[in-house]
Amino acid sequence: MILNALDFKLKRQARGDFRGRHFEATLIVQAVSWYLRYALSYRDIEEMLLERGMEMDHSTINRWVLAYAPAIERCLRRFRKPHCGSVRVDETYIKVRSQWRYLYRAIDKHGQTVDFLLTANRDLDAAKRFFRKMLQDQPLLAPDRIGTDGAGPYPPAIAESRKEDLLPRAPIHHVTKHLQQGIESDHFRVKRAMPRVGGFRSFHTARRTIQGFEAMLWLRKGFGFSGAWTVREQNQLLATRFGLPVANKA
Repeated sequence: MILNALDFKLKRQARGDFRGRHFEATLIVQAVSWYLRYALSYRDIEEMLLERGMEMDHSTINRWVLAYAPAIERCLRRFRKPHCGSVRVDETYIKVRSQWRYLYRAIDKHGQTVDFLLTANRDLDAAKRFFRKMLQDQPLLAPDRIGTDGAGPYPPAIAESRKEDLLPRAPIHHVTKHLQQGIESDHFRVKRAMPRVGGFRSFHTARRTIQGFEAMLWLRKGFGFSGAWTVREQNQLLATRFGLPVANKA
């Protein structure tokens, strides 16, 4: 299985990840994965761990998430399956310090995540940055069909990507509402675990935490290999990433 193929590569990166931590690495990864996978608050996880005889403050769990969510995202990013060539692009609203910020996201027509970017504004510059991030590291995967809503910045952003040779050929640009339904539903899968009251406290916190939410969604989808993965398979890959013993192998 794909998990076994990744095992050696991931373990080499795990050294030093938990140096200086006062709790076991397995516990840290478990708490971080709970927060990123389910709609739980830090206080919920604090209480769940207390029921298991482990006392820690919710602020500690917050620090773990901010430290390890980006690490999980960076690791899992390289294992995404190439998209099918037909991409849906959209942005959704995220509240940061009681102000609306914008999360640009792209998925292919099969629902596999292509990329994401949190921005302070919703304008041409933000759209261009998102297309650049989505395309610059993988020019061989440049889409030939792009679906968006009717927002004005998208056509010039696509044209600019063409000028920068990020798109080897001009893609077909679809502006239809029904093609966007899939990505709008996918937005909910990322946002359902986000803070309900007041939103994130800082842009830095939002960016790092959303990296973890998106990475966990990749993991849930199974990167397009043989359908969605079970929670046990997800935990197995996370354990392998951090060089930890795998629990519940049966």
